[in-house]
Amino acid sequence: MSNSTGDKPSTPLHSVSVAGAVIREDGRMLVIKRRDNGNWEPPGGVLELDETPEEGVVREVLEETGIRVEVEQLTGVYKNMARGIVALVFRCKPSGGIEIPTSESVAVEWLAPKQVSERMSKVYAIRLLDALEISAPHVRSHDGVQLTSAR
Repeated sequence: MSNSTGDKPSTPLHSVSVAGAVIREDGRMLVIKRRDNGNWEPPGGVLELDETPEEGVVREVLEETGIRVEVEQLTGVYKNMARGIVALVFRCKPSGGIEIPTSESVAVEWLAPKQVSERMSKVYAIRLLDALEISAPHVRSHDGVQLTSAR
């Protein structure tokens, strides 16, 4: 369905992704180095139509890292304004498995919060750092590189 100008759909189309902010008892956080672009990011991906957000994050973390997790709570909603991607980030605790590189990751590591800030771009680091806070979920927008709003 198009609007009166015929160039854009009348209903905005967004992609929904999920990511796990997996935090060990020692405070280290699970990250992957993506195979496709070499960036360090929290494990995650596109939410499938037939799964809940919690099911999606459990599946994505296992697929990308070899680590099984238990979902604790939603810690943030992040929108990439340039690409129309809404990411739901959940704090998780590891419940088993061994970290292994996969078809989607060339490396899997546990980083301290300071290392997260040093290695990751701000728009991904903030997703993990926000999960360290015990508060209401954060809602943030970015342009793919820089945060454009913060709450």
